[in-house]
Amino acid sequence: MGKTYIDTVKYLIKANFEIGGIVEKPDIVGAVFGQTEGLLGDELDLRELQKSGRIGRIEVESQLRGGKSFGTIIIPSSLDMVETSILAASLEIVDRVGPCDAKINVTKIEDSRSTKRKQLIERAKTLLKTMLMNEIPE
Repeated sequence: MGKTYIDTVKYLIKANFEIGGIVEKPDIVGAVFGQTEGLLGDELDLRELQKSGRIGRIEVESQLRGGKSFGTIIIPSSLDMVETSILAASLEIVDRVGPCDAKINVTKIEDSRSTKRKQLIERAKTLLKTMLMNEIPE
C-alpha cells in the first residue's frame, strides 16, 4: 500500500470534471491512474509517486445532476513546479471514465506555501499589534 500522507505539500493541483454518466469516485481515480500510466515515463508515474510519498492521496468530490457527474479533483504534490505542471497537464488527457465520456480541466495549481506565508504574516501583524497595545507603556 502506498503512502497517503506526504510531509511537505508544496502544490495542490485542482481540476474540475464533467462526466457524461453516473460514476463512482473510485472509477474516476482509476481512470486517472489507468490513462496516465506509462504516459510520462517511470519518474512521473502516479503509482510510483504515491508509493514514494511525492504526491498525496487523490481526493475526488463528486455531484450528480441530470444523469451526469460533476466535481473536483485535488492532488497534493511535493514535486517541483515543472513536474507538478506536467502532472497536472496529464490529467486533461483522461477522456473516459468507465463507459462514459469525460472532460477534465485543470483550474489552477495552488502554491500552498504562499497561502501559509500569508497566514503567517497576518498572524504576526496581529501579535505585534496586541503587543504594542498591551505591553508597551504609553
